[in-house]
Amino acid sequence: TALILTSYYILSKHFYLPANYKNVQCTPVCKQRQHAKSNKTRTSFCHACFVTHGILIFCRLIKGHEARNYDYTIYHPLAEISTWMGQMVSENPDVVTLVDYGSTYENRTISLLKIGLKSDVTKKAVWMDCGIHAREWISPAFCQYFVKEILRTYKTDSKVEELLKNLDFYITPVLNVDGYLYTWKDNTTRLWRKTRSPGTDGCDCIGTDLNRNFEANWGMVGVSQNCCSNVYPGFKALSEAEARSVVDFVEPRKNDIVCFFTIHSYGQLILFPYGHPNVTAPNYNELAEISQAAAKAIKAVHGMTYTVGSFAEALYPAAGSSMDWARLIGIPFAFTFELRDEGSFELPENQILPTCEETYAGVHSVITYVHNKIFYSAAITASATLWTTLLATWFSCTFFS
Repeated sequence: TALILTSYYILSKHFYLPANYKNVQCTPVCKQRQHAKSNKTRTSFCHACFVTHGILIFCRLIKGHEARNYDYTIYHPLAEISTWMGQMVSENPDVVTLVDYGSTYENRTISLLKIGLKSDVTKKAVWMDCGIHAREWISPAFCQYFVKEILRTYKTDSKVEELLKNLDFYITPVLNVDGYLYTWKDNTTRLWRKTRSPGTDGCDCIGTDLNRNFEANWGMVGVSQNCCSNVYPGFKALSEAEARSVVDFVEPRKNDIVCFFTIHSYGQLILFPYGHPNVTAPNYNELAEISQAAAKAIKAVHGMTYTVGSFAEALYPAAGSSMDWARLIGIPFAFTFELRDEGSFELPENQILPTCEETYAGVHSVITYVHNKIFYSAAITASATLWTTLLATWFSCTFFS
């Protein structure tokens, strides 16, 4: 009893707990996880009905849930994701580094995993952020799966090893940390989208849409100046600490970051710049071809169809997205992946694995294209230049000597 009360006190200080925690009833979710685990020592607290989002953290800790036995087929609260990130570093110290690169409005740390084989020279890089919209839980789930897969395969798959040799990966599993934590508070907050910063003077509503807050045609289309709206872009571009954190990390590295992914749900879409209907990316055709190839790779896994197009064409006009900002500052390949399904942000847990499997195939297709263009095309160009020089020298020596 003393342990439980002490743990409740600690959790109440650092995590959201439901007001009726004493009267929590066992739920179908609990039963489903009991069956999936099939380990009595790991489900005993579920029988005691510790199954709400806040109490679940305590439940899993007491059960001995460790990152090395991490379950990639369920959604995880923030504390578990943070523990998992540390475990990825400790288990893969030669290729994984934890980087704290920003803070949220509520003063929580924003962290990423830098993954890549060590090099004496500055490497090209790929950026991927998940969880920019708090309610899109499948997004952080995919970032975790992506990290797991590249770390699992790079020692046995020469192609993945080559990617880690030539590229660094910057992976942010949860960008909107405050918002994501808030969605785990209770059922009334599950569909929260925005940040947790207060509104401007005269507005009692909370939060800004992070994916309307970047300096890319900010505030022009697809937004609302009503601060209670889900698409409120903030009182100015980069008003949000989370958006500024991304900019402060990415912009100094814009010449090295060659590909930018931001992972969302739902809709089953692969989008590329721009969200403004009157602005077209200079490499529009190439982005479209890459996206079509990614959609084909996705469909080959579980038969799911993804629609391809610019943000404005395939979804709706919207300004201020991180993807558009990335392209505007010169990152040549920028994409938004909208994952399953086509009608709800509350994707069932039994769809996490197939969604991650197919998305991995699509993302891997894009990364492979970008990698090969940079490294193989450059080699071909250098070789062609060398042969041209040699032929010119030979011709000159032969006919003018």
